[in-house]
Amino acid sequence: MAVLDFYATHPNYNTMIVLNTSHCKENVVSAAAAALDLIKNEQVKAIIGPVTSTQTSFVINLGNQAQVPIISFSATSPSLASLRIPYFIQFAQTDSSQVKAISAIVKAFGWREVVPIYIDTEYGEGIIPYLTDALHEVNARVPYRIVIPSSATDGQILQELAKLMTKETRVFIVHMTTDLSSRLFVKAKEIGMMSKGYVWLTTNDILSKLQSQNSTVIDSMQGVLGVQTFVPPTPELEELKIRLKQHFHTDNPAIGAELNIFGLWAYDAVFAVATAIEQVIGTPTSFPVHESNAASNSSTDLEGFPVSPYGPKFLTALSTVRFEGIAGHFTVVGGKRNSLNFQIVNVNGGGARTIGFWTLKKGLVNTLNSSPGSSKISGSKFEFGPIRWPGDSLSVPKGWEIPTKGKKLRIVVPVKADFTEFVKVAKDPKTNTTVVTGFSIDVFKAALKLLPYDLPYEFIPFANSDGTSAGSYYQMCYQVYLGNFDAAVGDTTIRADRSIYVDFTMPYSESGVAMVVPVIDFKSKHVLAFLRPWTWDLWLTICFFFVYIGFVVWVLEHRINKEFRGPFLHQVGTSVWFSCSTMVFAHRERVVSNLARFVMIIWLFVVLILTINYTASLSSLYTVEQLQPTVTDIEDLVRSRDNVGCIKDAFSCDLLKQVGFDASKLKEFETMKEIDEALSNGTAKGGIAAFVHGTPKAKLFLAKYCSKYTLITPIFKTDGFAFVFPKRSPLVADVSQAILNMTGGEEILNLEKEWLKESSCQDSSDATISSNSRGLGSFWVLFLIAGLTSVLAVVVFVASFIYTHRYVLVQPADSESSTWRKIRALFKIFNEKDLDSHTFRRSNRQQDAVMHSPNNFPGALVHPISDHTDQMNSLFIGEQQTSSIVEVPSDVLLPSNTEVVITVQEMHRTTSNTAQE
Repeated sequence: MAVLDFYATHPNYNTMIVLNTSHCKENVVSAAAAALDLIKNEQVKAIIGPVTSTQTSFVINLGNQAQVPIISFSATSPSLASLRIPYFIQFAQTDSSQVKAISAIVKAFGWREVVPIYIDTEYGEGIIPYLTDALHEVNARVPYRIVIPSSATDGQILQELAKLMTKETRVFIVHMTTDLSSRLFVKAKEIGMMSKGYVWLTTNDILSKLQSQNSTVIDSMQGVLGVQTFVPPTPELEELKIRLKQHFHTDNPAIGAELNIFGLWAYDAVFAVATAIEQVIGTPTSFPVHESNAASNSSTDLEGFPVSPYGPKFLTALSTVRFEGIAGHFTVVGGKRNSLNFQIVNVNGGGARTIGFWTLKKGLVNTLNSSPGSSKISGSKFEFGPIRWPGDSLSVPKGWEIPTKGKKLRIVVPVKADFTEFVKVAKDPKTNTTVVTGFSIDVFKAALKLLPYDLPYEFIPFANSDGTSAGSYYQMCYQVYLGNFDAAVGDTTIRADRSIYVDFTMPYSESGVAMVVPVIDFKSKHVLAFLRPWTWDLWLTICFFFVYIGFVVWVLEHRINKEFRGPFLHQVGTSVWFSCSTMVFAHRERVVSNLARFVMIIWLFVVLILTINYTASLSSLYTVEQLQPTVTDIEDLVRSRDNVGCIKDAFSCDLLKQVGFDASKLKEFETMKEIDEALSNGTAKGGIAAFVHGTPKAKLFLAKYCSKYTLITPIFKTDGFAFVFPKRSPLVADVSQAILNMTGGEEILNLEKEWLKESSCQDSSDATISSNSRGLGSFWVLFLIAGLTSVLAVVVFVASFIYTHRYVLVQPADSESSTWRKIRALFKIFNEKDLDSHTFRRSNRQQDAVMHSPNNFPGALVHPISDHTDQMNSLFIGEQQTSSIVEVPSDVLLPSNTEVVITVQEMHRTTSNTAQE
């Protein structure tokens, strides 16, 4: 039909091909003999076929020797291309081109393990390396493979399927011939492997011939997913299908005619060969044949056969052929047809329904158009069309199941003498059964309740026949690795050496390793205990501010307040005394400057806050127990060579050895009571100086003995407690997700309160670890405000002083040293009294009042001296003057309680007065 259609559309061609058919009887020997007969006796110039990849691998060598192109339309094994035979052209799409589409499906549904089921022929085995690599790229593992012999009986198929039922993986990829796959699916349905939870994927060959299968096979394949080479629907294709059905119905009414992809490739192969021959020959003539020297009478003699002189030209012509074939655009690149798109189909009802597409450029898409929305966005989940899964299920299978037919999940649990709050193994005396309880057990049970499926299990103690522990946690994990148990549940810490053999879930407890050490009471036992309420940096800051505030007040009061005047040492002492006395608000000196008063308001507020804090802290220090750890650093124990305790067979003992502890200094214990006795005795009496273990157990111990010990944490970093599963177990991800959901809610907090509740003793460990001393960080804002306030006051005072005495600065300079003289003049003025100040003006008014009193003596100035007047005996203004103190006669009446001083001033004669005399 293809030959007739080609020349009907190309009536002007000068050449015409003639087909010579030879049946190869479905074995490689017959195929090789048929090819040899065609090459030698029929002297064909090209061979279209054979059908299978195994037959093709033999025939292509004969074609290569005779330079006769072997054109395959159905051999899809990628191993044929690896032979690099130049005269072999693979018009069929290779199986390696569909593995990317299959792996994209696996990735889209998140399946982590896949089992290939394939035939033990070159066709079946050729795809496996490519399929395995493609699955690894999407993080899907191939735990094992199932190989079905090509001549397998139904019993052998059932035996291999029974092996699959005992495994966890439920995602299978079937790659085999149509006849064998139809028997496989029928048997799988019989034993219940086409039920809910199973996933079956098939390659292109199986679903391409689905319409040729009987109803029993199609019924057994319900829910199967697969890939098919996509052939664009065209009017030419529909017309060809109609004519094919009519032709077959006329010649063979009993045979149904369904044109699959291989028939379309064969149709296009005829068009390609006819086009190439026209390019090479161009005129109707016979092909000249170069005969071999060694002739033979046998038609299948391998020693000599003709070599086609047109082979190289014909091969080149085939490589340049381009046309729109019935199966799509036809191009040959590197001896293979160009890759086509695939459609993802789901067997549902009487046929396969398209649920998506896959292209080499875009990956999974919903439709084969150029719109941007049709392509899958990277990182988003692809949405397939409606899928009917095996067992008429509409929910996506998770891809694995724990085999439950007569078997439960065997979970090993540790056996311990103490710390049974996490795991406790006991015998029920009534039923003589093992009862396992504890915090870890309840967390595991709660996590299983969050899983979207049921998981039957049983707890098995890791114990000897006498009930004692069978080994360490490392040994228990190794038993899971060996396959003796399916999981381990308990207070198992995540460790790097254990993760080599097993996988851990997400941790469900605190992380880190803590150290329990004895505490001693430091109450009133230190001579400098009164300094402990504040840290040294705060003490130094307070001392600095006392001096600083005293200096600021002296600057602001020196010119106007006589209490801040006098000899130098007197002024220093007064300033420091004034500032320090504000701590207890005992200062007697008055401040008269508004700027000084403003500074003192802020400073007194700071002092008030500091006083309140110090009083409260000091009261607590002398009235509350002050427990301090005997040691705070693990390195101190290493240097002092003290004994350190750990739990028997625990990982903490190995950690201590790694940091430098000698084995003789490590003491192993099993119970809390033993640890308490050893800590109480100390190293000197054969005990231990500290106990080291994971934070959860250390806190559990401290809850019972909190009044005697404290917790130093963390001294090492660990990842907490977790559950153990075999490597790459699909349960790890699901249980980890359940644990994360629990830790974000109240359920795990309730379990902690139930199992890990603290004892009733008053725990002082918080005071042990953290210091009660207050540092500068608690008050820096107050000091900042006081400092800025005082600086601002000084700046305002200096600016006002300079402005008032600016005449000193604006005098003309006579020399380079005039600036220094101006500064000295300003300092001299600053050291003098400010007679314009209201404080001194008030003193002068009191003096004038005494001088004008009726009882005043002539020439004498009587003025009362109070506690707040300047007791200056002389005044230096202009020339020196003399003064004397004269007693007041007794008959002069003065106010009571008033001291009277009479100053007799002599008139000073000037030089001019002397001259007048």
